[in-house]
Amino acid sequence: MKRTFLVILAVLAAAALFAGFVHVVLVVAHVSEPTAATVRGLTPKRLWATTAALLAIFAVVIGGRALARATSRFGTASSKPGALVALAAGLIAAVNGGLNLAFAKGGPGTGNGVVGAAAALVLGLIGVALGGLVLARSRRSRHSG
Repeated sequence: MKRTFLVILAVLAAAALFAGFVHVVLVVAHVSEPTAATVRGLTPKRLWATTAALLAIFAVVIGGRALARATSRFGTASSKPGALVALAAGLIAAVNGGLNLAFAKGGPGTGNGVVGAAAALVLGLIGVALGGLVLARSRRSRHSG
């Protein structure tokens, strides 16, 4: 019971932290103010941002799995390809999220995909960090053996 509560609390804290990071990215990019007229439907920039965000989620999942594999008793040899994939996918997603934010001419509701782009930027950087951490651990364990 206590463990379930702690897991739920950790997930809620992570979601709040993620939302805070996305908001900070939107404020820094000067696109945090919503528009008066909301554009509905899928626009090309929203599709671009959504694709980048999905790639970033993929990078975080692969990076997390590689990190879990790197800390297991089987060593780090099987985690290196996952780390490289997380590093590459996270970098591509972060760059695309940043480009989308750079070209955006308005805030949420304008059809520019700024919320998805900010999410892609944050999650892409997390994917890069996870991939880099796994690679650093594999390099450290290879040199210490």
